[in-house]
Amino acid sequence: MIVPTQRAVALALAAAPLALLLGGLRPEGWLLGVAWALGIAILVLLDGLLARRIVRSDLALAVPATAEVGDRVTLTGATPGLAYAADVTPPLDPADTSLAFTAARRGTARVVRLWARVAGPLGLAWRQRSVAQDGEIRVLPDLRPVREQGMRQFLRSRQFGARIRPESGDGTEFQSLTDFQPGMERRAIDWKSSARHLSLLAREYRTERDNSIVFAVDCGRAMSDPVDGLPRIDRAVSAALLAAFVALKSGDNVRLFGFAGRPVADSGSVNGARGFATLHRTAAELDYGSQESNYTLSLVSLDQRLQRRSLVILFTEFTDPTSAELMLAAAARMHKRHRLLFVLFHDVELDRVVESRPQSADDIVRANVAHALLRERRIVIERLKRLGIDALEANPDDLALALAERYVRDRERP
Repeated sequence: MIVPTQRAVALALAAAPLALLLGGLRPEGWLLGVAWALGIAILVLLDGLLARRIVRSDLALAVPATAEVGDRVTLTGATPGLAYAADVTPPLDPADTSLAFTAARRGTARVVRLWARVAGPLGLAWRQRSVAQDGEIRVLPDLRPVREQGMRQFLRSRQFGARIRPESGDGTEFQSLTDFQPGMERRAIDWKSSARHLSLLAREYRTERDNSIVFAVDCGRAMSDPVDGLPRIDRAVSAALLAAFVALKSGDNVRLFGFAGRPVADSGSVNGARGFATLHRTAAELDYGSQESNYTLSLVSLDQRLQRRSLVILFTEFTDPTSAELMLAAAARMHKRHRLLFVLFHDVELDRVVESRPQSADDIVRANVAHALLRERRIVIERLKRLGIDALEANPDDLALALAERYVRDRERP
């Protein structure tokens, strides 16, 4: 395809005032303006035909496989000297050039079409060609906070035991007998061994390794709504990755599972520090959904994939009593085989509506509605606890660290 450049368009537009001026001097002079425009059109055609021919091998693009949220993504054409442009889908947003984009949010971006063009020797025409593309770029969560907080928390647990207890001394797996020291719990005393050795001996335990931990993230409509400025699903992914980092460092097996109306992503069971890359890639598939979550289908599917008893950490949100009832029924069935921990974001926005001083009748109505929503929420949480299911509710900014600490406490329980 041959298209005119800006220079050719400017020269063609110059024919209009020329034709007007000549037409004022002599009636037949306007024909010179038309001839000028036709001459420019002929030059554009000739310039395009003289331009370098674009072959199939020129229509190639170097596409990075992954990028993190907030990164600048730059695509590179195969042939230097050619001008390239690409059509991409969200979550990539255009930046300052035709091949530079900004990763605005998580998800999988696709390169739909690529254009390549080269200018003719006169600079009046572009020879242009396009081809469909099928490249994919996974926009992953930003791991800088996860790496910093996770490693700081893991190292602190190793050195001081201030946040996460060390592997020796607590837990459920017997390790050895040791002399009873002041400060130890009396229930740790082994009375039979103490009687045989005529001195107080205490049992020392260690934390079990190779536990199965599943992070199940709800990707439905309710989780796509923002809380305190960020979508719930983004906060859930960040918290899950932080806890997964600590779990992998502790020697446990970790799985990341996402669902909405049906299961949408599953990393499979991974272990070791290298398994975190698999969780990171799977997190890009947890997209923002617009449909209601199907707890029955999704949790039953997850239960069928788990080969042994696991700790299932479920990130979700419920907005009405009907969805809460379905969620409770599915959770009760899964609780028969696994341990469940529901992770909920404390809705600080509803708290602000309830606590703010009303200025009008509309403010009173909003406060009553917010109070009713919070009351229904507390009822659902209490029903979960009565079923024997744990629930963790924290402020959005504090949830990641609170979950990491809660995970370590739960993995030490039988």
